[in-house]
Amino acid sequence: VQLQASGGGLVQSGGSLRLSCAASGDIVSIAAMGWYRQAPGKQRELVAVAISGGRANYADSVKGRFTISRDNAKNSVYLQMNSLKPEDTAVYYCNLVQFTREWWGQGTEVTVSS
Repeated sequence: VQLQASGGGLVQSGGSLRLSCAASGDIVSIAAMGWYRQAPGKQRELVAVAISGGRANYADSVKGRFTISRDNAKNSVYLQMNSLKPEDTAVYYCNLVQFTREWWGQGTEVTVSS
């Protein structure tokens, strides 16, 4: 399984970005797709995850600002990020869980200037 993420960039505080991640390869039954992020000097943390069946979970810090969505036909997941804050600056990683395994994308950098 390969994950290709895109959509990061530099944006001013209060702005918006949309991240995309497409999965390819041996896709059989995706249990969940989501986004994590890692800021400099910090541990990787969950941002949002879309679980098969329609449920989504968000980190408290992004609730009301970020929206995760999936396109099952395209094996893709998206993260719409609105009202961005400087503390959202991080490398964002796409994640896919299938059966008991998980895969990671290469990361896309998001920088929010104040």
